Order: sequence, then C-alpha cells, then structure tokens
Amino acid sequence: MKPRPGGVKDLAGKLSIRWRLTLTYSAMFFTAGAMLLVVMYFIVRTALFTAFEFTVEVPGYISPEFARRLEEQVKLLQVNQVNEVLDVLVRQSVLALLGVGILALMLGYFVADRALRPVTQMTSTARKLSESTLAHQRIGLEGPDDELKELADTFDDMLTRLNVAFDAQRRFVANASHELRTPLTINRTVLEIALSDPEASEDLKALGRTLLEVNARNEKLIEGLLLLARSERELAVRKPVDVKEVAQTAVDQVAPFAEEHGVTLTTDLAETPTIGDPVLLERSVSNLLENAVKYNLPENGKVWIRTGMVDGGLVVQVANTGQHVPAYEVNSLFEPFRRLSADRVDSAKGAGLGLSIVRAVVQAHGGNVNAVPREGGGLVVTIRLPRR
Repeated sequence: MKPRPGGVKDLAGKLSIRWRLTLTYSAMFFTAGAMLLVVMYFIVRTALFTAFEFTVEVPGYISPEFARRLEEQVKLLQVNQVNEVLDVLVRQSVLALLGVGILALMLGYFVADRALRPVTQMTSTARKLSESTLAHQRIGLEGPDDELKELADTFDDMLTRLNVAFDAQRRFVANASHELRTPLTINRTVLEIALSDPEASEDLKALGRTLLEVNARNEKLIEGLLLLARSERELAVRKPVDVKEVAQTAVDQVAPFAEEHGVTLTTDLAETPTIGDPVLLERSVSNLLENAVKYNLPENGKVWIRTGMVDGGLVVQVANTGQHVPAYEVNSLFEPFRRLSADRVDSAKGAGLGLSIVRAVVQAHGGNVNAVPREGGGLVVTIRLPRR
C-alpha cells in the first residue's frame, strides 16, 4: 500500500510561491531576531553582574562569621535583582519579537508581491496569447535591467519569433492552396467536357465521374485550408452582427442536406448580438450543422441548435444524435484532418477540417469552443463568444 504523503509536504505543495517567499522571509527575520535576543541576553547579563558588584565593609567589632553571612546575603540580593531584571528583559523582548514577527510577515508579503509582480504580468500575457494575438501582444516589462527584465525580454523575443513562424506557415498554406485551385479547376473543366461528348464510352464516362468526385473532394479540401488559414489570422472585419441571423442562415443552407439524410433540424434561436466577421461566423455554424448531419443515425436522426445569452456571454450550441463518442476522443476531433474512429486518410465523409475551422474562427473572435459526448450518443458542441 502506498504511504500517504506527509501533512507538511502537502501543505507546502498547496501554498503559492508568494506565500512561500513570505514565510521564508518571515522565518529568516524571526530567526535572526531570536539569535539577536539570545546574544543581547548574555551581554546584558554580564553587564549587570559587573555593574552591580557590591563590596560590604563591616566594622571590626563584628564577628567574621556574621560578616561572611552578611556578604552572602548581599551577593544573593545582587543575583536576585539581576535575575529579576533579566526576566523582565526576556518577557518584553519576546513580546517585541512576536510583534516584529507579525510586522515582518506583512512586510514579507508586500515584498514578495512586489518581487513577483513582473512574473504575474508575464503569466497574464501568456494566458491572453493565441495565434491571432501574437502580432501585438507583448509583456513590455519596464524597470531595472535585472534578471526578471531579462526573462521578460527573452519571452518577448520568443513571441516575435513564434509570430513570424505562424505567419510564414499561414502564408504557405494560403499560397499553396491558391496555386492548387487553378489546376483543379482546369481538371474539372476538362472532365466535364469529356463527359459531355456523346461518343464517349460508358467506361470512360464512369472513370470521368469518379475523377470528378475526387476532384470535387480536393477542391473542397483546398477551400477548407484557405478558410482555416484565413480564420487563424487576426480578424479583418469587425462589425455588429446578430448570431441569431447567422445561425438561421446556416440552418437554411444545411436544411436540404439534412432532409436528404433523413435528419430533423430543431431550432431555438434567441437574439445574440456580438462583434465580428459574419461570414466566418456563418461558416463555423454551418460546419457544426454539417458535421451533426453527417455523423448521425442512419434513420430518424435529430439535430438541435440554439442560441442565447448565458452568464452574460453569447452561446451557440449544436447537439445531435449519433454513435457513442468516447470522452477521450473528443478533444482530438478539433485537430485538422481528424475524424471519429478514422485515420487521417479516410475521406468518406470529408477532409476533417470542419471542427478545426470552427475552433480557429471562435478563437479569432475571442471566444472558446468545447464538446462533450451526448447521453445516448452523439455530441454537444458549445460555442461561447463575448457579448457586444
């Protein structure tokens, strides 16, 4: 049986570094004060015994025995007086040490807070960072050229390099996608012309239709990559938009596709104003609905979509019936080219970019998206965006 960890270690693990520094400063100060108190005690004790050294002069007619007893009484009185002074000194010093210890605790917390303020600033900046904010989000720590300033500057330099790398990656995807669109368009045109030839054999027409399907899938993949690259950039369009209207437009577009697959769409749309790019928001909601229809039951499938305000934030939620989704698989579905229970080359139901585009669009709008398995099968995907 594994032994339980010690209570002190558990408590130390739960304390923040601010409180650990505070307690360290206070303990060091208290220890130094206690050592000073011990040293002062012995110094004062020596000084008192030296200062209160009494000599008793007795007349000659007093017997030596009585003179000795008198000297002993004087010596005892001296010791008692010195001890009483030392006792008062110790009591007052301990009280003063406790008071100073409390003051040291407060000052230690203040000093630790001031010392960790640059670290807090770096943490806050790191939490706000995303691929779309790397271009303008920096720590910019001001102050003396100490170790923390050097760390902050190094972090800023790393953010600059990351921003350059992400920009280069997005430009490559966008440029490559643009370059690939032209030959795909030419291929589609040539195939359509060949299929329109009345003298073409049935084998040739069957091959042409197969190639057209492959070409259509490649075109869809290229469009998805372009949209993903655009979504990961900082928003170029920011204007007031009601997500209720965006969702309704997406529902109207997906309704024929849902009807074709025998899926029932149920809507509950409330006004949800925000600021953003209506086209990207519409595309993200359409992707959710299309995925909900594709990965549904073979018969009598259902999809629910609702919009509204929850806890002061805008919420778009899409749920669907379908096969059971393991909880450990959910997060991987937001990765590019990922599909449930499929490898990266399985293309029966699409390119696997739908949820990746949704996440990129939502993050570009300052929101977040998460998914959880629905009881009975399927998924519940929730988008949260800031209110206008």
